[in-house]
Amino acid sequence: MSESAEQGAQLVRDLQNIDFVEIALILVGTWLAIMVVRHTLPWLAERGPSQTRLILMGAVPVFRLLALIVAIVWITPLVIRVTLENFLVIAGAASVAIGFAFKDYVSSLIAGVVALFEKPWRPGDWVTVGDHYGEVQSVGMRALTLRTLHDDIITVPLLKLWDSNIVNANDGARTLMCVVDFYLHPDHDTAQMPQALKDVALTSAWLGYDRPVAVFVEQTRVGTHYELRAYPFEMRDQGPFRSDMTLRGKAAIRALGGMEISAPAAAG
Repeated sequence: MSESAEQGAQLVRDLQNIDFVEIALILVGTWLAIMVVRHTLPWLAERGPSQTRLILMGAVPVFRLLALIVAIVWITPLVIRVTLENFLVIAGAASVAIGFAFKDYVSSLIAGVVALFEKPWRPGDWVTVGDHYGEVQSVGMRALTLRTLHDDIITVPLLKLWDSNIVNANDGARTLMCVVDFYLHPDHDTAQMPQALKDVALTSAWLGYDRPVAVFVEQTRVGTHYELRAYPFEMRDQGPFRSDMTLRGKAAIRALGGMEISAPAAAG
């Protein structure tokens, strides 16, 4: 303990040798510079050319980071004796802290290397990662980007590969299956209903005719479950394709005298 205390005393300057006024001026100057840039750049961005708006807005956090780094580098020699031995001590402690802070980033990098060989996704695939479903736009070493059916861009860290089920809807194929569910009261024409729903898919403008259309039926606790499965001509048409089958499927059910009921709540 006494040796550690002695090393700490050698690392930090004596209080009488630390210029607290200069340190305070550096901190205040850094804070003022950040505040000025934080208010000035957005003001200029709103009044300047549209092509420079994103550049100016993106420069605010970059300037803040650089200002903090400059302040830390400036203050450190005022507090710590800069010697080779002290530098090694500080570098070792900083390495541990940085390694702990970036452990998720490193985990994402390792997951990216694993994904290169396992190929759970490729650009153009439609995948579900956690609660997010969309088309893979790009795959980096740390994250992948998804474009959802609502045209949102979602960045997903690759470390999700370790703790999430990855659902790939097409796995490199040029189309994918769309499923529409209907829950009906048991009192209906079970002889004609499957073919009526199948005709709904077969007459859709978005149907891919080279893949099969199927209707699966099962009796559940709440009623008769019809599952209409079909493939759109283009994967990006899955939204309007599902909507078309849903709306016209409901019309076909009413035409045969069927009555829909509420779907059962998902388990869990």
